[in-house]
Amino acid sequence: MAVSETSDRLSAFMRSGIYRFPSCNAVFIDPVRVLNLSYSRFSVSPSIYYSRFFESKHADQESRFSSKSKKRKRKEKQTHALNQRERLADKRHQEARPFLLKAHESLMEATDLLSAVCNLKNDVCSLTENEESLQRVEQSFVELGRVWQAPLYEITLHFHQHCKPSGDGSSSLMQYKEERVIPIFNNLVVNETSDDVEAEFLNRRYVIPRESCFYMIHELIPAESDCGFNLIVVDPPWENKSASQKLVYSTLPNRYFLSLPIKKLTHTEGALVALWVTNREKLRGFVEKELFPAWGVSYLATFYWLKVKSDGSLISDLDLFHHRPYECLLIGYCHGEGRNSEYQSRWKLLQDNQVIISIPGDYSRKPPIGELLMEYVPELKPARCIELFAREMLAGWISWGNEPLHFQDSRYFTGTKEKV
Repeated sequence: MAVSETSDRLSAFMRSGIYRFPSCNAVFIDPVRVLNLSYSRFSVSPSIYYSRFFESKHADQESRFSSKSKKRKRKEKQTHALNQRERLADKRHQEARPFLLKAHESLMEATDLLSAVCNLKNDVCSLTENEESLQRVEQSFVELGRVWQAPLYEITLHFHQHCKPSGDGSSSLMQYKEERVIPIFNNLVVNETSDDVEAEFLNRRYVIPRESCFYMIHELIPAESDCGFNLIVVDPPWENKSASQKLVYSTLPNRYFLSLPIKKLTHTEGALVALWVTNREKLRGFVEKELFPAWGVSYLATFYWLKVKSDGSLISDLDLFHHRPYECLLIGYCHGEGRNSEYQSRWKLLQDNQVIISIPGDYSRKPPIGELLMEYVPELKPARCIELFAREMLAGWISWGNEPLHFQDSRYFTGTKEKV
């Protein structure tokens, strides 16, 4: 029976990209498998998604990383008295530590899963064929959106062939192919079809997943949201003094996020709100004391994203004070105008301290956790989902931010897979 259950879990993982550990409150996610569920003709390239861990230079990079880690450890051995914030941060870490250790232990015991994860190396194509695309200069949507010509920029959507009923009312079908040219900034760009769409902008190609849309804008979120959203994921570009971090993406002052109209975006019956945060105690205090109250969000639970390498080992020592191998996802509930006790009772109880394990992709790229959170959204089907400050897109979601097409560049995908 145990062998059968293990086989079932692995089979489910191969289909969904999510592996559920039976012995603890944790899951392992393969982001590439999860993302590929949004596409029918394209595939996210594993070799590029996991390039930080699978490229040929990885050994040298690991060596340098290990050396830096040792230096950090040596420095941290010369400990100083912790200030109040550092003590609070350490207290949070000590509370989370047992859950993280148990989750990692479960991963290392799941030999079937580890074998499948290691096979990712065999699944990926050689990076040499993608080196040219990787070395291309990034398209800076942030800069383009700030220039006076921004309202004039247009994106071309190339729709694949579809079928629709013929105009004479008969049951026969006719095929068509459509091309749309629409403004890219301050405009809702929609792919309402059930197929991927190829898009072109300034001689670069992008892939738009089915039944999705994006809103690339530098102002606050538009208030018009129909009846609102019942799942809101927020990945803010928190202010960060690290110069290297700012070269990767633009950051914003923390107090900017107080003005986000989360309440206006909330469904009339309420919304689950998921907020990515770093381990800085100053930031956690800001979220708990100011940000969530300003948004009208009641705290429910904390999830942890534990980052591992392809062999299952942690990307850094668990107790490394300033470089811990995990980030936090704070979950809350925002009441809607039409809320009532009967409706709220239908929300599935959230278990606190859940652990999400995955191999990280590019810097700042979070694993796709929408499917996991959807379990806690009640009977509204299809669920209305939005990600704020998004840098990639998912089928069925609205992606809002100043660079939602960042990871939709065709260089992050393999060749097309024509449907039979």
